[in-house]
Amino acid sequence: MTRAHALRGEGLVLRYGKSTVVHGASLTLEAGRVTALVGPNGSGKSTLLRSLARLHRVDDGHVTVGGRDGEPDRPVSLLSARRFAREVTLFAQSRPAPEGLAVGDVVAFGRHPYRRGFAGLSAADRRAIEHAMDVTGVRDMAGRAAGELSGGEMQRVWLATCLAQNTRVVLLDEPTNHLDLRYQVETLDLIRDLAEDHDVAVGVVLHDLDHAARVADTLLLLSDGRVRAAGDPAEVLTTENLSEVYGIRVEVAADPRTGRLRIDPVGRHPGRVRAAPDRPHREEQRRENRP
Repeated sequence: MTRAHALRGEGLVLRYGKSTVVHGASLTLEAGRVTALVGPNGSGKSTLLRSLARLHRVDDGHVTVGGRDGEPDRPVSLLSARRFAREVTLFAQSRPAPEGLAVGDVVAFGRHPYRRGFAGLSAADRRAIEHAMDVTGVRDMAGRAAGELSGGEMQRVWLATCLAQNTRVVLLDEPTNHLDLRYQVETLDLIRDLAEDHDVAVGVVLHDLDHAARVADTLLLLSDGRVRAAGDPAEVLTTENLSEVYGIRVEVAADPRTGRLRIDPVGRHPGRVRAAPDRPHREEQRRENRP
């Protein structure tokens, strides 16, 4: 089935001053699918994502948003800020914790593109805010001061703010940073929910390759500002591709039980923790050792 694209960047050239950091990259975010950007530090992942969100100038190439109901695609540069904010939201890596505001007030920021002047929250606004707080697990924090939260808690509050914006495209820059194991997994599950249950087009930057393999329908592997491989995760996350891009031996295999890809970077020292043998094997060893 061919899906309509929601956001597309073609031939994007991005610079910081005179230094080119992204060289002619192209990507398409489709409704109902997750596209993950991976690669070493400095490969251009976050800059590319920010260009899709109109937060980094495009020096060459163009970004378009897919039309609704048969309308033609539109260059994002022609959309008003309010209109663009109803189409695309970005979860950025770092945002300051707002002082003097409760968590519920912070999440309400996500409804700004839908409000007029100083009008209060509508019933639709409140439903969107409550839903966003529920799915991110911050409902119980609604009355707490945002400035008192831990980094991981604030990460989830900002994610709820983005979801309250209720856009067709959600861009996420390292959304699992600062989160403990539980909330890393729940955030990955939430990303899949956005795509599968709400037909959202998701673009996400991830450093953890296991996370990328778990959550993505399509992967872009970047290095030195260029797309080195793109496609199905199993085609992109190969020993050859990863070893070349990261400059270290990386072994890739499918878990025989789940079929999930397992990425194992090989360092100079072998792992010191060994898995315990299964119980039948331990019992057999005990019998053999008895006099």
